[in-house]
Amino acid sequence: MDQLALLFVLLLGALVSVPVGDRLKVPAPVLMTVFGGVLAVVAFVPNVDISPELILPGLLPPLLYAAVRRTSWRQFAANVRPIFLLAVALVFVTTVCVAAVASTIVPGLPIAAAVALGALIAPPDPVAATSVAGQLGLPRRLVSILEGEGLFNDVTAIVLYHVAIAAAVSGTFSPWRAGLDLVLSAVVAVAVGLVLGWGANKLMDLLGDPTLQIGMTLLVPYASYVLAEKLHGSGVLAVLTTALFLSEYATDADDVMTRLAGHTFWDIIDTLVTGVAFGLIGLELHNAVRTAQGRWGELLGWAAAVAGVVVVVRLLWLLPATWLTKRLHARRDYDEEIPVSWRETVVMWWSGMRGVASVALALAVPLETDAGRPFPDRDVIIFIAFGVIVATLVLQGLTLPWLVRRLGVRADSEREKEVEKELAVRAAKAARARLREIEQVEDLPEELSEQMLRRAFDIGIRISPDMGEEERREAQVQRAKRLKRVRRIQNEMLSAARHEVLAARSEPGADPEVVDRVLRHLDVRSLR
Repeated sequence: MDQLALLFVLLLGALVSVPVGDRLKVPAPVLMTVFGGVLAVVAFVPNVDISPELILPGLLPPLLYAAVRRTSWRQFAANVRPIFLLAVALVFVTTVCVAAVASTIVPGLPIAAAVALGALIAPPDPVAATSVAGQLGLPRRLVSILEGEGLFNDVTAIVLYHVAIAAAVSGTFSPWRAGLDLVLSAVVAVAVGLVLGWGANKLMDLLGDPTLQIGMTLLVPYASYVLAEKLHGSGVLAVLTTALFLSEYATDADDVMTRLAGHTFWDIIDTLVTGVAFGLIGLELHNAVRTAQGRWGELLGWAAAVAGVVVVVRLLWLLPATWLTKRLHARRDYDEEIPVSWRETVVMWWSGMRGVASVALALAVPLETDAGRPFPDRDVIIFIAFGVIVATLVLQGLTLPWLVRRLGVRADSEREKEVEKELAVRAAKAARARLREIEQVEDLPEELSEQMLRRAFDIGIRISPDMGEEERREAQVQRAKRLKRVRRIQNEMLSAARHEVLAARSEPGADPEVVDRVLRHLDVRSLR
């Protein structure tokens, strides 16, 4: 098996792991990590030959962009305080604690190298957290905080990592220079993200075609990441800024095809890239195994100690941080999504899994210092990092569903239905208001006006069928039932039409392009 065949195996595994994970009640990222670990010990499977410098820019941009599409700037603004406590403050605290323990238990490990180890395993993985949390039906407030933490903690961790690596390689360290680098990195990243977001928005208006626009959304995250890194900024923060800008300003309410196709496209990209990323984590275990030859007991003890520090520090930080956020939350004028019970705090604690970013940063540790000497304890750092990643990802990932069920933490489905109904009512009212505006300008027959008024209400019914009950009008309830029946019959008619058109594609002399164009019209009609 060569490298290309291995990539196809990982892509196939990424697809299969989703339904298998659903059936086994195991998160797909955890399954892919285990699958990669199995492949790593199979004799005919080659070692992964990917440059560490390509892992972060190759995998993170699309994963970050896909994650941001599920959120909004409003969510980040509302949760800036808990996100800051987790994504910035907790990363610093974890890095310091891991560095202190690692430099103590590992003989001869320099402080700079210990800080690099702490920085690369400090950030929980955004993909692992959101993938696992999204399948468990957790309250939206918890998912929002986990998403925000996962998206922004890489920014802090990667900057700390680069500062520590530079100190270890050069042998010098300046706190003032490190602080300045952190500020400049953030400023450059935000500037690059805003400029590319604005430019991409204008260019997508120029392209017009949904296929080209979606292709642009795939290129923009990579461009944002690479350009920011070239200018010594944070590529992760640049991608987040670009994605948030586009989600806020590049959304056309009437561009139905682009929105539907884009949603499907990015679901596919998210599934495939996530699967490959976590499969690579498992495949890279062979490096850790090779490092541990003859030193298993010693290295496993160090890895277990550091993993324990990572898990305990997160719990000890979350308890007071959640209490402080609740106290400050009571003084705010708007809702802030925070854990409302100790059970939700425990779930947040156990959701701190490490993943793709930690693997990439571990593999990117330089081989040599500027003086030409080997980087101090590089193999030990990589082994400990992989030990923490596997321990948190597999152990926490496999037990998190049980913990959620045991604690009874669930999303408030009734509240979600209420919000859905409220939006349905707003949509129907907006449609009726627009109809009244049209009636003032155009002379509509009474029959047509009544028909359009019923359709305006049907817009809300399609979103929330229970809306008719709230209106307490039996006639509208009956219309809702009739609408469902009409839609069922119409779907069967359209299905027959699609089968007939598709059969014509195989007839002699048929033009596939014309057939596909007609089929596309029928598909769009089926979505209405």
